[in-house]
Amino acid sequence: QVQLVESGGGLVQAGGSLRLSCAASGIIFSINAMGWYRQGPGKQRELVATITSGGSTNYADSVKGRFTISRDNAKNTATLQMNSLKPEDTAVYYCKASVNSVTFLRDYWGQGTQVTVSS
Repeated sequence: QVQLVESGGGLVQAGGSLRLSCAASGIIFSINAMGWYRQGPGKQRELVATITSGGSTNYADSVKGRFTISRDNAKNTATLQMNSLKPEDTAVYYCKASVNSVTFLRDYWGQGTQVTVSS
């Protein structure tokens, strides 16, 4: 079993910054892609950013230039640095990891962390 734990959410004023962290633990041989997704009030969950084990990144157009995703493969962690935050970034942010546990590959999700940006 694998657990993902997110941290770092909170309340911030528009233009401010937050840093989200995601730590994976459990039976892990390796982790392929890791990513951050978000679900705003009344909206569907959407991709924010992903990063492969090799460090290739992909961002939603709405966050390009403001958010940066990174990871530490040795520690099985991923980080999302969010700058120039806007009220429309308000959402619950979820970490996702594609985990190789030797015998199978499976996606895991964290419990989510709330980010609220006030205007």
